[in-house]
Amino acid sequence: MKALKGIRVCDFTGQLAGAAATKWLAAFGAEVIRIEDPTNNGAWDVLRNAQPFVDERRGPDLGGGFNNHNVGKLGITLNLKSARGKEILEQIIAKSDIVTENFANGVLERLGFGYERLKQIKPDIIYVSNCGFGNSGPYQDFKTWGPIVQAVSGLTFNSGLPEKEPAGWGFSYMDHTGAMYMAIAALMAIYHRMRTGEGQWVDMACCDSALSLNGLHVLDYTVNGRPARREGHPIGSRSEWPAMAPHGIYPTQGDDQWVAIACRNDEDWQALAGVIAQDWASDPALLSLQGRLADQDRLDNHLETWCRKTDKHALQHRLQSAGIAAAAVLDARERIEGDMSSAAFNLWPTVTHSAMGDVRVDGLPVRFSRTPHEISQGAPCVGEHTEKVLASLLGIQKPEVDALREEGVV
Repeated sequence: MKALKGIRVCDFTGQLAGAAATKWLAAFGAEVIRIEDPTNNGAWDVLRNAQPFVDERRGPDLGGGFNNHNVGKLGITLNLKSARGKEILEQIIAKSDIVTENFANGVLERLGFGYERLKQIKPDIIYVSNCGFGNSGPYQDFKTWGPIVQAVSGLTFNSGLPEKEPAGWGFSYMDHTGAMYMAIAALMAIYHRMRTGEGQWVDMACCDSALSLNGLHVLDYTVNGRPARREGHPIGSRSEWPAMAPHGIYPTQGDDQWVAIACRNDEDWQALAGVIAQDWASDPALLSLQGRLADQDRLDNHLETWCRKTDKHALQHRLQSAGIAAAAVLDARERIEGDMSSAAFNLWPTVTHSAMGDVRVDGLPVRFSRTPHEISQGAPCVGEHTEKVLASLLGIQKPEVDALREEGVV
């Protein structure tokens, strides 16, 4: 039995911040029916035509990113500009538990399916919307993307090195993190309905979700009035709360190879100094945390010189054997192909896609002993399950589906 078996999701999500949320629901057994527009051949979601690709073929059924975020879902096309298309959607919603979307504010309302209309169709419906600033307030009409969310929320401002410009984040982390918040919110609404029978509108603001990741920077300003960027800040990989030294990423033997080292206390430092076994590491001033914090630049320079002479994996083994918190910095290939824990946790399962064949995708970093998730079916091609869904859910058989396709409804 899957944890979410019996839950049906009418899904309008796209890109990352929404599609990755319903990926979680699908993996745990929810039936996720993805609605797309037949008139633009899948362009509703830009990832359909985006790299990476498995081979030289291109097209809306071959986008690797789309496949990664939509595994396990059913896909249908439905023209919501047509009266018949809207009628069919109403019938799908009436048989669903949740409607999900991450459009800009008001898009679903303008299509005729805002929350008030959804409640008329199904009084206990759960409606989960995820847009940049939510559906109320002075910024509600602004449009966002993950990197914009990171900038507006302060995450970008806090990144970088002292006396340098904000570094930004090289990946759309808030799309992925926002999706996880969205999945959590959907599950809480499901639980509430199980207890009370009540549906509700879950109005999520992705930018506000990002604010929660600023952590101690917000607290430090609130209590002490100190901005995150000031002389000597941000402090890169160094640790200020709690204070640790050394605490950083150091170059090792080879091109662009690194190791992370953290000394949590004086005992860790003494163990590290024993491994280093050089005169500079025996300096009495470094025996205390205060001494190491006062001389971090020199300490880091010494460590950089020492680490450069050794392979990162060999250095990781030596330091861990001495009880020191250390790890080789892995690139994508090493993490996916060479890390035994990743394989044991099935973090990159293989799915079967109708057009691409067998391909690997991101798995989920959780294990349930009684209700495990499953990721084996690739994302739907454009309209791949239209006939199947309309027949099984609404009793619309193939001849009528063919006619609807001729009319441009599906």
